[in-house]
Amino acid sequence: MAAPRIVLMDNGLSDMEVARSLCPAGFELSIQKPEGPAFTEACREAEYLVGFGHRGIDAAFYRGAPRLRLLQLLSAGYDTVDIEAARAAGVPVCNNGGANATAVSEHAILLMMAVCRRLVWQHASVVAGRWRGNAPTQAGIFEMRGKTLGIVGLGTIGRKVARLANAFGMRVIYFDVKRLTEAEEDALDVRFRLLGEVLRECDILSLHVPLLPATRHMIGAAELAAMKRGSFVVNTCRGPVIDEVALIAALESGHLGGAGLDVFDVEPTPADNPLLTGANVVLTPHLAGPTADNQHARFRNAFDNCQRVARGEKALWIIPELA
Repeated sequence: MAAPRIVLMDNGLSDMEVARSLCPAGFELSIQKPEGPAFTEACREAEYLVGFGHRGIDAAFYRGAPRLRLLQLLSAGYDTVDIEAARAAGVPVCNNGGANATAVSEHAILLMMAVCRRLVWQHASVVAGRWRGNAPTQAGIFEMRGKTLGIVGLGTIGRKVARLANAFGMRVIYFDVKRLTEAEEDALDVRFRLLGEVLRECDILSLHVPLLPATRHMIGAAELAAMKRGSFVVNTCRGPVIDEVALIAALESGHLGGAGLDVFDVEPTPADNPLLTGANVVLTPHLAGPTADNQHARFRNAFDNCQRVARGEKALWIIPELA
């Protein structure tokens, strides 16, 4: 009897040697670029498909992969997944089970600190010879202690952000369509607010929602206008969750004090994007999630799910739309 086949999509973002070292005994691992005849042929007999979301995994793909039992993502986000095609094929889609949650939560705190302390401006001043010293009159540099952090999306990553923020002495409020119990809120030291309340009360807004039709541009001009003057926005989830044009306008008008962004409407962001030259804007290249530390965690979770399905068990971390 042939060994069950796992096809791993190699898009250049993961360490294939780590994958090979962790592949469970008794499984055949086929590593393929996610396009072309070799990939199509490998998937004909595949029972498990592992990798990042890909637009080519559509209804026609599933017809050509009749034995497929699981689409296992290495990412937390799944906005590039054709959910309806997976549903029609009866194939569960699972995200990475929080494998990169520590990395993203730390990155969110990094961006908060960078904009609160104007890190990029301070660095540029030193490099250019504009030594500021301990000038007490310098405006726009803030501590995080005592500030209110508003978290939109209190999933695995959002909760880790809340815990880190607690360690900084911040007050944490959140909005999520799935509300915690009072006991869970007490344990995490957070309090639920409606979205409008979060926007009005927070000094820093941190976004941690998946990109869905309901969350696309959920933070637009009206929402940004509702925030305190001088407040900050941090986004490490997906760029289109914020209306980027409205964000740029709020920054240029001075209504927002700054923004820390790991994600953009278009990636890579165009060279003429005003965010690239904005004052007190800290930008990173959608690199919050991948670290040298979590390569093993991503593949460990992925292969564990493959083994679960092989044993006849239900997969973990099925995306909500298919659960």
